[in-house]
Amino acid sequence: MSKILKISLVLSTLALSVEMLHAATVSSEFYGKTASGENVQQFIFKNANGMNVKIINIAGAITEINVPDKNGKIANVALGLPNAEAYATKNDPHFGAIIGRYANRIANGRFTLNGKTYQLPLNDGHNTLHGGPSTFAQDLWTAKILPQKNPAVASVEMSYFSPNGQNGFPGNLTTTVTYSLNDQNELSIHYSARTDQDTVINLTNHTYLNLAGESSGNIEKQQIQILASRYTPTDKQSLPTGAIVSVSNTPLDFRKMKAIGDDLRTNFDQINYARGYDQNWVLDAYVPNATQPRLAARAYDPESGRTLELSTTQPGLQFYTSNSLDGSVIGSSGKAYRQTDGFAFEAEHFPNSVNIPSFPSTVLKKGDTYSETTVYKFGIQR
Repeated sequence: MSKILKISLVLSTLALSVEMLHAATVSSEFYGKTASGENVQQFIFKNANGMNVKIINIAGAITEINVPDKNGKIANVALGLPNAEAYATKNDPHFGAIIGRYANRIANGRFTLNGKTYQLPLNDGHNTLHGGPSTFAQDLWTAKILPQKNPAVASVEMSYFSPNGQNGFPGNLTTTVTYSLNDQNELSIHYSARTDQDTVINLTNHTYLNLAGESSGNIEKQQIQILASRYTPTDKQSLPTGAIVSVSNTPLDFRKMKAIGDDLRTNFDQINYARGYDQNWVLDAYVPNATQPRLAARAYDPESGRTLELSTTQPGLQFYTSNSLDGSVIGSSGKAYRQTDGFAFEAEHFPNSVNIPSFPSTVLKKGDTYSETTVYKFGIQR
């Protein structure tokens, strides 16, 4: 064998070894059955840094996000449920789920589009919350692993067909959500949807996070930053008043990193109404129709050293401190979840935008494509 051929073979082997070291992978396995006997798939993403993410095709729900801490210890930082049947029938907190057709609240479950008024089922007092009952967040999605064009990125595509009139919404809506994990510890979610008649849409993911680890206790000492100078105040039903006001001199000012618990018990109407944080922040970096996500928020757990950066193309961020968890829900590790056991960063359009013309529009026209992207980047601060 010639020296040139030997060198070529060595270089090829080295290149292949380097590529394998920087390979993200995704595989699937049987996860369980729903109460009606349908098979549920779980997709397991892994990257070169020891991070792995698990997602099921019920609601496209993220069931686990396993990331290392500053000492290299890997733990799941996503709250979840113990089995497939629980996700299909009892996921009232919407753990990890894709929310649609319309994230957050619609006042009185009613909106007018093109001169016609639509009435939706009410599932949150006098309002419709997260698209109404039995929809995106409980149903099975069609899922497939996408061909891997880049060895450092692994992707799964989830799709869901919502027929005209489902929960009162107009139009046959086809939604595609692509989850990707890369070797920069970035979990990205790209949402795409098309309709055959004008409709309204507001999609998000409802993952609850605890950077110290799922079931590790409350998140009050964990710190967050939200890059927003304004928010949309609400009434007692958590519905926006239509105003957009400054966060200055309020407990909702997270422009500088601070502990979640610092102002959580402040006597402030917005916190009192929601029994904690559950408000929409107007993101400073938002640019209409942008295709590249922009940094919106950060989180940091001083004990574990785990960090999170959230970037998005969406105009708003709903920050939620799991105020409804009261011990009645048993989590994936067998422990009861209680208030402040996790927090959610829900990148989305503003609540009740369908009834407030001054807010960014959530109307999707026939022939147009809805497109939004949110990226969760995990890291370590020593």
